[in-house]
Amino acid sequence: MISIVIVSYNTRDILRGCLTALLTHPPGREMEVFVVDNHSADGSAQMVRREFSQVRLIANSENRGFAAANNQAFRLAQGRYVILLNPDAFVKPGAVEAAVAFMERTPRCGISGGRLVGPNGQPDPSARRFPTWPAKLFTLSGMSGRYPSSPVFNRHDFGGLALDRPRKVDWVPGTFVVLRARMLAEIGFFDERFFIYYEETDLCRRARQNGWDVYFVPDAEVMHIGGACSQTRKDKAYDPAGAQVLSFRMRSEWLYHRKNGGLLSVLANAGVELSWHHLRLWFNRLPGRPAAQAKRTASANVIRMIRQTLHETAFGRCSPATPW
Repeated sequence: MISIVIVSYNTRDILRGCLTALLTHPPGREMEVFVVDNHSADGSAQMVRREFSQVRLIANSENRGFAAANNQAFRLAQGRYVILLNPDAFVKPGAVEAAVAFMERTPRCGISGGRLVGPNGQPDPSARRFPTWPAKLFTLSGMSGRYPSSPVFNRHDFGGLALDRPRKVDWVPGTFVVLRARMLAEIGFFDERFFIYYEETDLCRRARQNGWDVYFVPDAEVMHIGGACSQTRKDKAYDPAGAQVLSFRMRSEWLYHRKNGGLLSVLANAGVELSWHHLRLWFNRLPGRPAAQAKRTASANVIRMIRQTLHETAFGRCSPATPW
C-alpha cells in the first residue's frame, strides 16, 4: 500500500483538481489518500467531504502549519511509502508508479522527488543542494538566474548538470516527495518548529545523516502551479519571485541554519541578505535609477523583516507560537 498526504489551506478549487488528477489515474497498487485541512475559510474541507468520500479527511480547528499537519497523517498512514503532494501539484499518469518503482529498486533511497514542471511546461527547480550563504548571494544578485547552467553561480540548483536520469541530491521540494515509511520510523517525522518552509530540507538532511539517500527521479513528472497556499495570506508580505510569505520564510530559514549550522550560519546568511539590501538602498538613491523609490521601499521592508524575524526566533533558537 501507498499513503498519499495532501495538506490544504484555502485551496478548494485547486485541491479539487489535484484530487481529480490523482484519482483519475491511480497507481496500480492499493492506495489511501489523506487530506489534512488547516482550518480553511473557503469550504475546502466541506468540498472534500462532499465530493471525495474515498479520501480520509482530517479537518483541523486551526492552521497548524505544513510540518505538523503532515505529521498528523504520518501517524495514521499504513503505506510502505508515504507520498507528500501539494494541492497545487497535479500528478501525471505513471508518476507515482515511476517514483515508487525506483525506490523499490534502490533500498537505501529513503526520499525521492520527481520532476516539477510549470503550467507552461517549463521546468521548476526539482532538486537542490543544501542552502549556503554563497548560494544566497548568487540568488540575490541575479547571477544564478542569469547563468542557470553555471556550476558556480547556480550550483544550488545543479547548474551545468543534466538532470535526465536518477541522481543523488541533497534535498527535494515537498511539492511531490516519496518517503519510505521505514525511514520515517527510524529518523522521525517533520520538525514541527518549522511552520512552513525548510521542513523538507531539514528532513532530507536528517535522512542523509542517518545513512539514507535522497534521489531526484525525472520519470516521475508533476505539473506544479506554485505558491497556492501562500498567496492566500493577504495579511503578509508575499514574494511572487519565490512564491513565499517572506516573514515565514525568514523565520524557518533562521531556525534551519541555527539547528544545522549554529549561530555563525544564521549570521552569515542573514548578513548576506541584510548587506545586499543595504547596498540596494544606497544604489537606488543615485540619480536616474528607474523605479528607484519602489526598489528602496522593497529593500527597506526586507531589512525590517530580517531584523524582526531574527528577534522573533532569538536568532534561530526558538520558533514563534503557532499559528504564525
